[in-house]
Amino acid sequence: MNKVLKLFISIISCNAIGGIGALVTNPNTEWFRSLIKPSFQPPNWIFGPVWTMLYTLMGIAIYLIWKDGFVTSERRQARNIFIVQLLINSSWSFVYFGKQNIEMAVVVIVVLLVAIIATIIALFKVDKTAAYLLIPYLLWVCFATFLNYSLWQLN
Repeated sequence: MNKVLKLFISIISCNAIGGIGALVTNPNTEWFRSLIKPSFQPPNWIFGPVWTMLYTLMGIAIYLIWKDGFVTSERRQARNIFIVQLLINSSWSFVYFGKQNIEMAVVVIVVLLVAIIATIIALFKVDKTAAYLLIPYLLWVCFATFLNYSLWQLN
């Protein structure tokens, strides 16, 4: 498989996983609108573009690990940890919007933070650029964790 196709598959796959979470989010926006929001709550329109950018960066990061194949144990480990964090990421939408369980969503997002850090460490061992590409994701999820916690406390 050529590298351009691998890049395309990587970016589309990450965005598709994010899209699955959006399917759960969209039908439950009325519930979300009824919540008491903290003063630092960003406008709703910002979440789509930010997550699209972050999933694209994730796709480029995993491409950098995959482009030469998963031929070493470090590359396979980085891929596996990456997949786990992506699945945890996707599960947050199901817990928060699907189950409307803010408290459990706080637990999921804290686990996600740990998984992102583990992913960055694993990617760093293989390709430093891939690891650096996940820094905006880590920062956004740190903010999202504080936001999620604040929403739980207010509601």
